[in-house]
Amino acid sequence: MQALETGSPASGKRFVDIALALAAFAMLMAWWLGPSIGKWAFDYPRAWQIPAARHISGWMKWLVNEASFGLFSFTDLTRLTADLIDIPYTFTLSLLSTGFLSGQGSAAVQIVPPISYLGVIVLVGLMGYYAGGAKLAALVVTCFGFFAAFGQWSSAMVTLSSILVAVPIGVVLGLLLGLAGYRFAWVERAISPLLDLMQTIPIFAYLVPILFLFGFGPTAAIVGTIIYAMPPMVRITLLGLRAVPSEIRDLGQMVGCSRRQMTWKVMVPSAVDALMVGVNQVIMLSLNMVIIASMIGAGGLGFDVLAALRRLDIGAGFEAGFAIVALAVALDRLSQAFARKAGDPSAMSTSDDRLMQRHPYLTAGLAVIVFSLVASLISPALATLPDSLTLSTGSFWNEVVKWININFFDVLEAIRTTLLIHLLVPIKRFLAELPWLGVVAVLAIAGFRLGGLRLAVLAATLSFLIAATGQWEKAMVTVYLCGIAVIIACLIGIPIGILAAERERLWRWLQVVIDTLQTLPSFVYLMPAVMLFRVGDFTALIAIVAYAVAPAIRYTALGIQRVDPKVVEAGRAMGCTPLQILTKIKLKLALPELMLGLNQTIMFALSMLVITALVGTRDLGQEVYIALTKADTGRGIVAGLAVAFIAIIADRLISAGAARLRERMA
Repeated sequence: MQALETGSPASGKRFVDIALALAAFAMLMAWWLGPSIGKWAFDYPRAWQIPAARHISGWMKWLVNEASFGLFSFTDLTRLTADLIDIPYTFTLSLLSTGFLSGQGSAAVQIVPPISYLGVIVLVGLMGYYAGGAKLAALVVTCFGFFAAFGQWSSAMVTLSSILVAVPIGVVLGLLLGLAGYRFAWVERAISPLLDLMQTIPIFAYLVPILFLFGFGPTAAIVGTIIYAMPPMVRITLLGLRAVPSEIRDLGQMVGCSRRQMTWKVMVPSAVDALMVGVNQVIMLSLNMVIIASMIGAGGLGFDVLAALRRLDIGAGFEAGFAIVALAVALDRLSQAFARKAGDPSAMSTSDDRLMQRHPYLTAGLAVIVFSLVASLISPALATLPDSLTLSTGSFWNEVVKWININFFDVLEAIRTTLLIHLLVPIKRFLAELPWLGVVAVLAIAGFRLGGLRLAVLAATLSFLIAATGQWEKAMVTVYLCGIAVIIACLIGIPIGILAAERERLWRWLQVVIDTLQTLPSFVYLMPAVMLFRVGDFTALIAIVAYAVAPAIRYTALGIQRVDPKVVEAGRAMGCTPLQILTKIKLKLALPELMLGLNQTIMFALSMLVITALVGTRDLGQEVYIALTKADTGRGIVAGLAVAFIAIIADRLISAGAARLRERMA
């Protein structure tokens, strides 16, 4: 009573919690007492639905057919953008893959051949030696040699061509947006929610409007890659510029730098380490996009993986998938090495006037390009490795899957059927029968308890919009698959992380496995699951768990490794058993990192869930995929936004919970 009379914040929160809980309970009772009374709370009435899909489709048609900006129509701007991208892409593709052609289509004649595979391998070897020494040179040469040895060279060069065009554009646009956000607070406020949506909306949803605006082809795929890969560069630019020491900024002002000089001569060079991390992230995300971009004409390794999935050719899919991993590893290590070199003052070029003395590696690289082009003209066998000399492990992987199916079919089918009947189907039915109004109320209560009124309004509004746009039923299927997958991934990943945290050798090997899992294209996870369990929810669940388990392992291990050893020693001195030290000290202190790992596991699961639409799920991912096949812009964007809303709600609630845990432990 005293707490209520004083009007303390705690009593106010308690009152709101009780009011929201009573409202949800009253709604549930109305349904139980009379279905006709509460039916609208379970099935959102069609008459009340917001026709967002229709409006978005109509707006897109107006944009393409009628919108204009002075002398130029919107279509003129999209064509100009496509031309600006197509010119460097065609040149890069000609240099690495097709050669320079005269004519079009089947009548095209090769005038100049592409750089030979030996020339490209030597060129990347020089880059690796310049940036990181002999070890890095050997690594990148091995990665590119893999493409040639396993018959993936042509596809790898097509993929590399798109990456070499998409990454610079994404880096430059991200840098400019980051600079604008750093200089003008209103720009940052405007782009922050857009960046959130760009990183949470499923990739498929990007492709629908891009396909509508740019048509089918490599240009549209590069646009989609840029949109997907650019947000980290913007965020890292903002963080890097803010991390520049105030002394450096003051020095720039003291010597009389103009605004432009202050930006490009002081701030950007001082933040180059952070900016190179952003470049690395753009590269990795661009590689993550290659398979999905192949759906709208990108070609290359992504198309090979997608074609293998459609044929259920696991061997060919694995080889193309490992080629993407090899390309990712090579570009990742090169970008990191160049980042370290950019931050090393001793790596500056000499003041010698002669070009060869100032830039010996650049000169050698140009010589390699010229020599390899001449060699390709003299002997076509030097342009690409003959098929008779290539290797293949495709038949081996196919035989492995065949052997497993023959010898363990009954066991695998029993596991699949048992989990479907006793776990997946009951949970799916339970979530499908939940009232949308009750779920909205529960999310509002959770948001209010964890983050206050603002988070409560955000969670309630976003969940309401999912129902109001007619996506509730599919959203519940998404939540059901994602929820079960996250729980299983945590049950697997957390014990492994605990086991590896204090075993240095095991952790080193585990990091290699985790890095490989995170660089493997997500489509690769689908192929063995489909081959072993056919299509359906269970197959999707297996693929999601395999893809999402990595962050659960990583953050658990990192959280336990960051626990202060002095606290652990104090526990041992007090006579705690190893189990008590683990549960009462290590896991408790690592709880914020565990919550962050849970957050990332959910994000990974949601990103993979959209891709599992290819194996027959009936969730929001399937809705986005259907919209892509029909080029239905409104339908795809609405379904994609629904997935983004689920991701944002989960992210904000978990982040708020982790912040409260940190406050309690402080």
